[in-house]
Amino acid sequence: MTRTVGRVALVAMHTPPAQRAGTGDSGGLNVSLLATAHELAKRGVEVELLTRASGAPSVTLVEPGVSIHALPAGPPASVDKSRLPALTDEFGESVARLAGRTAPRYDVIHAHYWLSGIATLPVSLELGVPFVQSFHTLAAMKNQHLAAGQEPEPELRLRSEGYLAGQASAVVAGSVAEVGCLIDDLHAPAERVWVIPPGVDVSLFTPDRAAAGRVRREYSIEEGRPVLAVVGRVQPLKDQELAVRTLAALRRRRGWTPVLVIAGEATPGDEPYLDSLRSLASRLGVEDDVRFVGALERQPLADLLAVATLTLVPSHSETFGLVALESAASGTPVVGYRSTGLMESIAEGESGVLLDSRDPEDWAAAVGSLLDDQAAREQLARRAREHALGFTWGTNATALLALYAGLAGPGGA
Repeated sequence: MTRTVGRVALVAMHTPPAQRAGTGDSGGLNVSLLATAHELAKRGVEVELLTRASGAPSVTLVEPGVSIHALPAGPPASVDKSRLPALTDEFGESVARLAGRTAPRYDVIHAHYWLSGIATLPVSLELGVPFVQSFHTLAAMKNQHLAAGQEPEPELRLRSEGYLAGQASAVVAGSVAEVGCLIDDLHAPAERVWVIPPGVDVSLFTPDRAAAGRVRREYSIEEGRPVLAVVGRVQPLKDQELAVRTLAALRRRRGWTPVLVIAGEATPGDEPYLDSLRSLASRLGVEDDVRFVGALERQPLADLLAVATLTLVPSHSETFGLVALESAASGTPVVGYRSTGLMESIAEGESGVLLDSRDPEDWAAAVGSLLDDQAAREQLARRAREHALGFTWGTNATALLALYAGLAGPGGA
């Protein structure tokens, strides 16, 4: 037996839900939180997004049925992510005060990222409220696909994620690759793992955006010159270096290059990596062919992906790969690394091409082949859009609501 779900807490302790993706520690998690909240509210659920206040505590109405509660925990200022584990207890206490200790405010608490889970699992246990965990990235998966010189995720995170996977009423995975890691490495009970892929806003990310001229003018790209887009936080795991080296390999092969647009800012602590990309582009003689445009709002990002000839996703690992889906919805084929969730977000031969190699020469060969074959590129573009139409935030929210209702019913949790 199920029952109606009236109010849900979506918890993102470490990042303000409305923060622009590609800045600080924000990324696909932030995009998915707002999109899911919007769709749940359309279905009659009141959604409260809970996050740590980096200033004065506040409540912000995002839209009818969706609000952001910035709760006190630690200093009223930005805190380095490495220091946030020490604030989980305090944040959990703030959530408990809001949730109410006698008459629970929420039908379900859904934690996003491991820090949110460690903070709010005790609250859900105290209140007897179902607890759902989404990790978005898993330390075990990241550690299996580290970039050269990258520090592995700490033991505290590994242990915490294993504990949460075993204690949650349900764990939501974005891909089959994540499910494999949850069951094999974290020993999550298989019967409590749900695969609910993220969605894409197919009305925003569309091939029909009339912004080609503006984008080319803004980024000083000549009319008719191919554009390669790389989107995401600038960090070794995303490996924008491979994209820069691919550009240089294309120049050696062809004598000319497309323009490479890198959209995103350095994750805190990875500023030297961003500087190294600029230096690398200079050493390889392609500095005039690379545009570092910072993190983009959703509308300008949709414009860029619609204008791009190809999108490159050179990440060592992705739990799913939301950018690949947004590119596909924009009718822009993707070239990505055959790893983890990218094998699901990129449909081989439909929305793009997956490569087994991380050699820039191999990437340049694949990219050059698509640049030279307009018919193949146009066919991929059509199929890419069709692929993306199979992933919507409405479908995502409907599946989540069914999960919530099942857990909230008698004996569900």
